[in-house]
Amino acid sequence: MSHEIAHLEDRDWQMPIRYPDPAIEVIDARFRPYVLGSAALERLWTGARWAEGPVWFGDMRCLIWSDIPNNRMLRWDEDSGQVSIYRSPANNANGNTRDKQGRLITCEHDSRQVTRTEHDGTITVLIDRFDDKRLNAPNDVVVAGDSSIWFTDPGYGIHWNYEGHQAPFELPTRTYRIDANTGIASVVDESLAKPNGLAFSPDEQTLYLSDTGASHTPGHPHAIYAFDVIDHKLENGRVFVDLGKPMPDGFRVDTAGNLWAATGWGGPGHDGVQVFAPDGTKIGAIHLPEGAANLCFGGTKRNRLFITASQSIYALYVETQGLPY
Repeated sequence: MSHEIAHLEDRDWQMPIRYPDPAIEVIDARFRPYVLGSAALERLWTGARWAEGPVWFGDMRCLIWSDIPNNRMLRWDEDSGQVSIYRSPANNANGNTRDKQGRLITCEHDSRQVTRTEHDGTITVLIDRFDDKRLNAPNDVVVAGDSSIWFTDPGYGIHWNYEGHQAPFELPTRTYRIDANTGIASVVDESLAKPNGLAFSPDEQTLYLSDTGASHTPGHPHAIYAFDVIDHKLENGRVFVDLGKPMPDGFRVDTAGNLWAATGWGGPGHDGVQVFAPDGTKIGAIHLPEGAANLCFGGTKRNRLFITASQSIYALYVETQGLPY
């Protein structure tokens, strides 16, 4: 770890950064084509308690994300650079994405449900129960090419009053799929202690899932798992990568199949974004002075990486594009 990376905490984010930005680390030559020599990591805003669930709205040229403990969702406008409140209260919203019609899909901790914001602003509850029992606290969500909605339900919103309301678990920690045609939910996996972030490979033959159960299960790896997607079910679960010290949270996959994972709780040199090739090799890192919770690709060309990191929002232009979800 370089001296400059170790002292990111001292960076003056209002001052220019000498290129190439030392916060961006090339570990494997395969990462180098994605690094732009004249693009620096930017801190766009700070002031959250726990920033999560970034989602890009290209039609409005804005980023929307959740500030879970503050019970609000925020909006950053690309044109003005201004941040405003998108929704408050927000049921301690966590993960967000958009469906194929451009509607916002949100996981809510406090209400323990997954919702869809319609184009007219009304909110539709997609699911709040399974087998007549309340969901734990939906966490993160993606939409597949067939418009089905896949979400994780680890239950962080009922662990503490800080991010929801403390309550007993009524269901196991699981990952679910909501069928686009019937609206019926099914369990696709319940093998992970705390299923958290999730994303598909470009061909949607693989679903990646992070497990943040290490803080609750002694000896549990800080791992991202890969599952084969077969007939709308997950099979052959295996460790895609064990991150060691840092905890993997939310992540996204680019068009080349690389996985860009937000990581935290590892300390300097570990917190930020870690990038893995399709074979699981760590090829690069983006170091931050605070732990990262999630990320998404956005901007006009879908080549700008937006990172929700504890109290702040960061952005970096990269020479790749995120998958369109």
